[in-house]
Amino acid sequence: MIYTVQIKVMPLKELLDPQGKAVMGGLGNLGLTGVEDVRVGKNITLRVNADSVEKAKAIAEEASKKLLSNAVMEYFEIEVN
Repeated sequence: MIYTVQIKVMPLKELLDPQGKAVMGGLGNLGLTGVEDVRVGKNITLRVNADSVEKAKAIAEEASKKLLSNAVMEYFEIEVN
């Protein structure tokens, strides 16, 4: 069966996010107020052929750990549909 897997990769909350700070500055320059913080990450979509939701999630988790994220600087969340 084919599963669609969404992987959200974000910088660790303890670390500075230079891209987020740049976007925050840009919003201010545009006169957009009320935004308290910006964090910039990645959204990755995989189409996985697997026997079960659990197997699809395991494949996505392995890909995330080995290739799609940097454990020193980022965390990831997986959603399988």
